[in-house]
Amino acid sequence: MLEGDEVARLLDILGNRNRRRIIQLLRQKPCFVTEISERLMISPKAVIEHLHMMENGKILSSRSDVRRRKYYYISQDFNVEVNLYSVAEKKVSVPVAENTANSQFFGYIYLLNELFESRKRIITDLEYIERDIDSNILELRQCSKGILEGESEINLVIALTGYEMTFRDISEVTGLPANELDSLLNVLVTKGIVERTDKYYRVCDKYGK
Repeated sequence: MLEGDEVARLLDILGNRNRRRIIQLLRQKPCFVTEISERLMISPKAVIEHLHMMENGKILSSRSDVRRRKYYYISQDFNVEVNLYSVAEKKVSVPVAENTANSQFFGYIYLLNELFESRKRIITDLEYIERDIDSNILELRQCSKGILEGESEINLVIALTGYEMTFRDISEVTGLPANELDSLLNVLVTKGIVERTDKYYRVCDKYGK
C-alpha cells in the first residue's frame, strides 16, 4: 500500500486527464510516441512530457525495437479506491420539491443523449480528417522527389508538420540516432524546409521562410 509522498506523487500523475488516457491506452498494449499521439490526438511534445513524468514516477517503463522506436508500457499497475466519509455532526433535512428526482433523472438522460450525439459527430469528422491526413501524406511523399532525399527526411518533415519540437523530442518521436538526426536537420535547415528558433525546430510556413 502506498503512503505519504508516494500517494501524493500518484495523485499528481492521475490529476491530468491526458495522462489518465495514456495509461488506459498502454493497459491495452505497449505503444510508441507517434502511435500515442495519433490515437489520442495529443501533440508528440506533450506526449513525451507526460511519458517522462510517468516513467520517472516508475509507473511506466520503455524498451526499443529493432527500428530504434521506443515502446512504453505499464511497469506498475494500480487500482485507486476513494472512500467518502461524512463529517457532519447531525443530518440536516432539506425540503425537496415534488418530482425533483424525476426531473433530474430525465434531465441527465437528455444531456447524456446530446453528448452521445455530439461524440458521434466528432468521430465522423475525425474519420474524414484522418482520411485527408493520409491522403495528404501520400501526396507529400509523391511530390517530395527532387526536394527530399530518402524516407528519413520525409518522415522527419511529416513529424515536424504542425508541431514545434526540441531535438530531444524529435529523437523520441523518430527513434533516429543523435548524429544522424543532427545531420538530417542541418540538411533540411539548409534547404529552407525546416527552421530552428532557440531550441525548437519546425517546418517553415513557406519554402525558404
